[in-house]
Amino acid sequence: MYKKLFIVFCFFGFITVSYAADKAPAVKIYAYYFHSSMRYPTCYKLEQYSKEAVESNFEPELVSGELEFKTINIEEKINAHFVNDYQLYTKALVLSLVKDGIEIRSKSLNKIWELVGNKDKFIGYIKEEVASFLKET
Repeated sequence: MYKKLFIVFCFFGFITVSYAADKAPAVKIYAYYFHSSMRYPTCYKLEQYSKEAVESNFEPELVSGELEFKTINIEEKINAHFVNDYQLYTKALVLSLVKDGIEIRSKSLNKIWELVGNKDKFIGYIKEEVASFLKET
């Protein structure tokens, strides 16, 4: 009895995993907000504005999996490679275009530091840059 149930559950699990893999987008954009362990109010504001810009302007793309926002602490050992990958020297927002699991291009949105004092301009900048990347998908 248990053996049959196990086989049934494995079968449905396989179907679910296969279906999810078929629905994964071949092209994906990551919006990475990178920070260190030591965080100050401006760092939190950069993250908050970045996340808000992405979530409030690109909900369909987030839901479909075409776009993903990630906050990453570069001081965690597993994330240390990002420092070299993107030549990080401070907190940063980086867009990464990935096709079939391979990064095609990336861009560091350096103007976030200039615009952090003006939320509307900050969000407009992020919106424009993400939209530009999405045109390539």
